[in-house]
Amino acid sequence: MQFVNLLIVVTVAFAAPLVVRLFPALRLPSPVLEILIGVVLGPSVLGWVQIDQPVEVLALIGLAFLLFLAGLEIDVHRLRGRSLRLALIGFAVSFVLAAGVGFALAGSGLTRAPLLVAIVLCATSLGLVVPVLKDAGQIMNQAGQLVIAAASIADFGAVILLSLFFSGSSTPAGLKVLLLGGLAVVAAVAVLALMRVERSTRRLVAMLADTTAQIRVRFAVLMLVAFVALAAGLGFEAILGAFLAGAVLRLVDPAAAVTHPQTAVKLDAIGYGFLVPVFFVASGIQFDAAALFGSTAAVVQVPLFVVALLLVRGLPALLYRRSMGTRQTLAAAFLQATSLPFIVAAVAIGQRLGVLSPATGAALVAAGLVSVLVFPAAALAVLRGARTTTTSTKEPDPSEAGRA
Repeated sequence: MQFVNLLIVVTVAFAAPLVVRLFPALRLPSPVLEILIGVVLGPSVLGWVQIDQPVEVLALIGLAFLLFLAGLEIDVHRLRGRSLRLALIGFAVSFVLAAGVGFALAGSGLTRAPLLVAIVLCATSLGLVVPVLKDAGQIMNQAGQLVIAAASIADFGAVILLSLFFSGSSTPAGLKVLLLGGLAVVAAVAVLALMRVERSTRRLVAMLADTTAQIRVRFAVLMLVAFVALAAGLGFEAILGAFLAGAVLRLVDPAAAVTHPQTAVKLDAIGYGFLVPVFFVASGIQFDAAALFGSTAAVVQVPLFVVALLLVRGLPALLYRRSMGTRQTLAAAFLQATSLPFIVAAVAIGQRLGVLSPATGAALVAAGLVSVLVFPAAALAVLRGARTTTTSTKEPDPSEAGRA
């Protein structure tokens, strides 16, 4: 077993955020730069690095950890009432629109996997949306909570649909639904059981949390591997198990971010500091640039998919207009249309199953890259404009006028 390819991958992972920080004019999110450098160094351009066994294994674990961290972002306690209702209606509208786009592309001969394309277009990258809302100071207001609810439902719904229809197993769809219900029951039982265990072992866990035992981190890894193994054993994709593990862990201890903030920092360090960047760089290495630029039809698909993302996920944001106003609704549309990690994962699964052509897969990933580059920046610009407008239209303080 050789580690030269892994050395190149982790070097890219180390250098990418430094380049982003040193050259802010690039305006590139670190994951995008990691993928782009992977494309350049991979077989599509220079051919300096290959996907061998160490890189493949760590990239797979990185994908699982990325979905696990996304599951941890979901606050089920916020998914209630009107926010949940609007998020569910919005996702249903998204899927109808995405199905229309998928089958229209299939009818024109641009894809032979309309359902997979539809599922890909339905997703929103919650892990990319949350930082943008935090930077804009919108995370705790009604608009921010609506966007987070919609992104959570989109993430969860897309992962479930992908696991149901493209898991690679020969299990009939009806049986898969029953197995999915069984997996949900196991998750619910695990939540109830672990909540009891957590209360009775709180003191012991606190004693071991920040020692070399790192017991909270080990428990999180145990949950991740257990749910991935369970999902795979039932014939689903590993990403469903990883996502569920994060959601279950968040349910077991919803106040962990406040009472045990170091645990989240440690998990982020494992994920974003090591495993997740390997996944992104490996995704770039596997990117088939020759397939994308080998035909005009493949290149044309990129802007089509970018527009489709904005249509499928952005249009349902109109449901929020009465609550948020026009500017914040437009910003929500851009944020909901931002998607990359799920696209990369779904494309890899579709190509492994042989239902997605290399050209279409490359076009989808390229569209995801464009969405991450353009849509969050557009959303921030709209939100800044909304704050500027609010400030400029505010009536002057009478006492200040008197002093003047």
